[in-house]
Amino acid sequence: MTPTKLDVRGEICPYPMMRTVSALKKLPGDESALEVVTDHAPALETIPTQAARLGFRTDIEETGASEWRIMITRTQVEEEA
Repeated sequence: MTPTKLDVRGEICPYPMMRTVSALKKLPGDESALEVVTDHAPALETIPTQAARLGFRTDIEETGASEWRIMITRTQVEEEA
């Protein structure tokens, strides 16, 4: 299944983190992943911290000069598999 995508490029703290948390809370139960694209380096700390509090794990990949993709996956799905 293709993850839901959230593009927060051009936004600065706290908005990337706030929009990510909102998207995670609205993620349907049958979807296990959210892909966040950001160009705001502080979000690389704030988003994983908040995602972990909600029961998700994150993987960060640099996709370009000052641009990152944060893959956020539900930890419960991994434990059940």
